[in-house]
Amino acid sequence: MDLFDFMREDTLKREAPLASRLRPEKLDEIVGQRHILGKDKLLYRAIKADKLGSLIFYGPPGTGKTTLAMVIANTTSSVFRQINATSAGKKDMEEVVAEAKQAFAYGKRTILFIDEIHRFNKGQQDYLLPFVEDGTIILIGATTENPYFEVNSALLSRSRIFELKPLEAEDIRTLVYRAVTDPVKGMGSYNAEITEEAASYLADVANGDARAAINAVELGVLTTPPDKDGRIRITLPVAEECIQKRVLRYERNGDNHYDTISAFIKSMRGSDPDAAVYYLARMLYAGEDVRFIARRIMICASEDVGNADPMAMVVAASAAQEVERVGMPESQIILSQAATYVACAPKSNAAVNAIMEAMEAVKNNITAPVPVHLQDRHYSGAEKLGRGEGYKYAHDYPNHYVKQQYLPDGMTDRTFYHPGELGYEKKIREHLAFLRKQVEER
Repeated sequence: MDLFDFMREDTLKREAPLASRLRPEKLDEIVGQRHILGKDKLLYRAIKADKLGSLIFYGPPGTGKTTLAMVIANTTSSVFRQINATSAGKKDMEEVVAEAKQAFAYGKRTILFIDEIHRFNKGQQDYLLPFVEDGTIILIGATTENPYFEVNSALLSRSRIFELKPLEAEDIRTLVYRAVTDPVKGMGSYNAEITEEAASYLADVANGDARAAINAVELGVLTTPPDKDGRIRITLPVAEECIQKRVLRYERNGDNHYDTISAFIKSMRGSDPDAAVYYLARMLYAGEDVRFIARRIMICASEDVGNADPMAMVVAASAAQEVERVGMPESQIILSQAATYVACAPKSNAAVNAIMEAMEAVKNNITAPVPVHLQDRHYSGAEKLGRGEGYKYAHDYPNHYVKQQYLPDGMTDRTFYHPGELGYEKKIREHLAFLRKQVEER
């Protein structure tokens, strides 16, 4: 590196965003993640001993995945290379592999850090596999997505997966104070201070994302004029203005999307309207598609309420139609009504069980002919073939019911639909029992 390159790199460091400048360079400087970085934990010991195998760091933004990789880069004696899956192509990987092979021939290991590894397609991930397997490359991947969905199983089987959790509020408070006071990496040279109330607010609203809180500190220090004493004071109103909206970890194709919709459905199924409307609010706050939410409510109304309250399906279907016509923000009221109705309705999964059992019967049994008396006779020649002969028209009999065979031969003893004891299904059960009793008494 010549003088010009050194000066350029130094300038880039000084002009980099505060969150980047504050990155720890040593393992003991990292705040949080004690479940994997406690001094008695495997990952801590492996980094300290420089005895790493391939790793996948998985967790939401701002939890320290890239920071941890940079700490490893600073502590390892191996060659450390970094690429980002959003911009790297096969040529970049071929160059890394070629260098790694050369280093490996001289007994030197190469650690390849791939940020956002979930962005690599299957072919790109497969390319790395043989070099990970023979030890030419030690892979460290970072991803915000569930690696069990996004990373090839072959790579997963050769890697240890470490899940990074959202930082605790106290950890973020520590980083906020460090950001304000550190004279070298932080904003300490600006003669700034932050109130305890403001620091606690940022730690809370950041929702475990350290980067969001640090960015708010940087914005506050750079835009707040000093008082008469020459001090820049980050107060609660300043902090509120700088972060404005609670950070919500939610991506429409990410884990949090599936986890939140899962919790929403299970809350409606579990008859907890408070939890249902809370998860609904989280999805709406994050900008989830209201049509997607409405579809899930309709499914739940059928799957989990069913005939225990047939109105649940009517309410859900109406809500789906209304949100298409009304749009936000009013659609949130419509969805809240539908979700709370479904949550409070009596529950039955008898309709689900009925179709599942019937599908299994169709799959596993010989398809018997439809009984002759049920066959269609509304075409020329049907009568000559005997189609529909002997059919009893139910409305001609008392209570509009007559006993006759409806299931095919060999299945007449099967029962698929078992109405429950709650809500309207109780009436259905009683009605079916009544009809069968009438037949027996005749």
